[in-house]
Amino acid sequence: MLNIVLVEPEIPQNCGNIARTCAATGSRLHLVRPLGFDISEKAVRRAGLDYWHLVEVFDYENLADLFRRHPEAEQDLWLTTTKAPRCYDQARFSPDCWLFFGKETAGLPQDFREAHRDRCIRLPMVSEARSLNLSNTVAVCVYEALRQSGFPHLMSVGSMAGEY
Repeated sequence: MLNIVLVEPEIPQNCGNIARTCAATGSRLHLVRPLGFDISEKAVRRAGLDYWHLVEVFDYENLADLFRRHPEAEQDLWLTTTKAPRCYDQARFSPDCWLFFGKETAGLPQDFREAHRDRCIRLPMVSEARSLNLSNTVAVCVYEALRQSGFPHLMSVGSMAGEY
């Protein structure tokens, strides 16, 4: 099962979209504080996130807390950053890997990126663009990782498949 890690996410709509991607793909969502929004049950219900119950959500005080609770993450992680030395299509994702995404205004912390320089990847874009939307970046990387694993446990056809 993929592990999606949002480090200090700031925009609730992005987190909602990412949670929906996690719900649709069976991926786990890990949130590293501080968060720019409330994830209490009351706030989630008020936001109308009717799929939130389909997502395994974990909450951490900081990156050190995440790695203390999940030491295996250090061995199989990928960091997305516009500053990465390689394209995401060069990564070989495992079915249980940890995909890290930084906050919308600043990305992942520089010291964290430098410590894992060989695991930093980026999505290609024109030089004039600063970055893609966080939820779009997550979706692209999640589906690439799932594609490499053969889309385990996911339905690959819809109801129209039997109509032909």
